Amino acid sequence: MQIPAGFRDSKLVRWGLAGLVLGTGPLLLAVAIAHLKGDPNPNPIGPGILAGVTFWPSLICVLIGWFKR
Repeated sequence: MQIPAGFRDSKLVRWGLAGLVLGTGPLLLAVAIAHLKGDPNPNPIGPGILAGVTFWPSLICVLIGWFKR
């Protein structure tokens, strides 16, 4: 399966994917580390706020870049 060329070249898609990775990555990493350590009640406040602030704008950028192509 190939990714369409217009999708790869869209700056909005690139920015949106970068925002998703950089915004939700720390939260996923904190949850994974807590799970590996056996922490039953992880409380990653900072990464959670970062993910909450960046998720929807990043997703909107990806969708606009996808439909704009």
